[in-house]
Amino acid sequence: MNDTANNKNMIFFLISCMVLLFGYQFFIVKPQQEKAQKAQAAAASASSSSQAAGLLPSAVHLTRDQALAQSPRVTIDTPSVKGSIALKGAVIDDLYLVKYKQTTEKGSPNVELLSPAGTETAFYVDSGFSAQNLPNAPTVNTVWTAAPGSVLSVGHPVVLTYDNGAGLKFTRTLSIDDNYMITEADQVTNATAQAVALAPYAQVVRYGIPSYANHDAYVHEGAIATYSLKPGQYITKQSRYRDLADGKKTLSDSSTGGWFGITDKYWMTAVIPDQTLNAKFTVQNRGDKQKPIFATGYMAAAPVTIAPGQTWSTQSHIFAGAKQDDMLAAYAKSLNLPLFNKALDWGSLEFITHPFFLLLTWLYSMVHNYGLAILCLTVIVKLAFYPLAHRSYEQMTKMKHVQQRLQPKLDAIKKRFPDDMQKQQEATMQLYQEEKVNPMAGLGGCLPMLLQLPVFICLVKVLQMDIGLRQAPFFGWIHDLSAPDPKTIMNLFGLIPYTPATVPFIGGFLDGPLHVGPVAILYGLSMWASQNFTPMSGIDPMQKRMMAFMPLIMVFFFSQLAIGLMIYYFWSNLLTILQQYTIMRRMKVDNPIDDLIAKITGKTEKKVA
Repeated sequence: MNDTANNKNMIFFLISCMVLLFGYQFFIVKPQQEKAQKAQAAAASASSSSQAAGLLPSAVHLTRDQALAQSPRVTIDTPSVKGSIALKGAVIDDLYLVKYKQTTEKGSPNVELLSPAGTETAFYVDSGFSAQNLPNAPTVNTVWTAAPGSVLSVGHPVVLTYDNGAGLKFTRTLSIDDNYMITEADQVTNATAQAVALAPYAQVVRYGIPSYANHDAYVHEGAIATYSLKPGQYITKQSRYRDLADGKKTLSDSSTGGWFGITDKYWMTAVIPDQTLNAKFTVQNRGDKQKPIFATGYMAAAPVTIAPGQTWSTQSHIFAGAKQDDMLAAYAKSLNLPLFNKALDWGSLEFITHPFFLLLTWLYSMVHNYGLAILCLTVIVKLAFYPLAHRSYEQMTKMKHVQQRLQPKLDAIKKRFPDDMQKQQEATMQLYQEEKVNPMAGLGGCLPMLLQLPVFICLVKVLQMDIGLRQAPFFGWIHDLSAPDPKTIMNLFGLIPYTPATVPFIGGFLDGPLHVGPVAILYGLSMWASQNFTPMSGIDPMQKRMMAFMPLIMVFFFSQLAIGLMIYYFWSNLLTILQQYTIMRRMKVDNPIDDLIAKITGKTEKKVA
């Protein structure tokens, strides 16, 4: 088979791959996304069976304002959160994060964390008491009483009360700090002539899968539970939204202490029992696959008995806010919460991921720009692995030196068998044997680089989960390092005044797989340049052609990732090229940069090795 036929086959292969990729995206992925969105829109409608399961009814026809109007409310107003508490059921179901905006656009509203039942995105915290054979016990429909004008703010707790009219008085005191922790102190006074039994419970409930969830499977989004295996030993388990919707990874066990919640990439809502309480907890989907209702929470394993004339009290907490590492660590220490920093998805390599996260945070405190901090972090990683990488690049350079020495003989083999690739390879391998050259030596130098793979994986994890990168600007058009590049080649990076996403029928395709920004293109060029420093001897010609197209393939892949990651990889490639170039210059081996300079200056004489 000659080179022309090989080239034709390669072109046909690549065209077929692109057609399959685009067809899969347009005819399979897009319909599945649309189906999922419709299912989410319908997921908020709950039937009477939901109410029987202890859930608030939800109907998608209610707007947020209409849902809020279904109950009298107590206002929440702190430097970090704003919203309200529904007195009907004493449910926390209306919360916005003051310090975070939904987008980088001017005037963008605050991030909405919790939403009342009755809306499409119902998401709330329900806590109360389970009581059997006890008339007029408080339920999700019970309207509690608060002093007129009560506002829950820092240093100003709110007291809710409910009297069942039969000798039981319930008092709930809510206080909040200047961040995201709500303290809930409950008292039950028994003025009856008989003992009563109550089981305190709390749960986080979410209707439907949020539209933004699971786009990035590298960081956990879904339910999370930390519970005790035995006294003093705790474990954290995660269940993704989609798995729970499919009936997988449900949890049901007992625990003394721990915490249970629903988490997204940057936010979490969790209920935290008294750490001495022996409780049963569940993580489950109380709806069905098409209309999931995610619920995670706890209930006392045994009812609490309150004797006549006695008052029983307990204290629990609710976390609802942003997942900041230093804040979570402070809460873990002050409230003695086990593994509370596991709310951040550090992954199985936490012993590497966490130090890198701390290093990036420290670099940011020095340079006050996360983009610059990423560049500095890349340099530090390169310096740390310099000896290992240096040895690897030296071995590859030595192989390139041998290649150049044998090049005239290799060219002669090609001329001798111009149309027979098999004979070319056989003659080439015979030449290497005669010259006592191992053609795989250059590639063997790549093996030490595999030791760096866990570090790179951890860096990717850090750059994807760090809330500091969310909406963090760098320079120019880059206003959010956690989002994909806003520029796209489909409108010449904004020079043509139209938005590709609005194009009928193919808008999702143009703004999806074909959304390629300038940073992704720079990354592809840097990858191509780095490849030119790597010897390709001993590699099958077809594999060489495939590798030659890898930069183009990676451009489309990386264009879908956060631009902060692309900046890291682009800068890492530039540093790698600089390191390779330095070694090749020192060992007097021809390299693409010197060849280019020679062509520009007209000095085309080759150096003598």
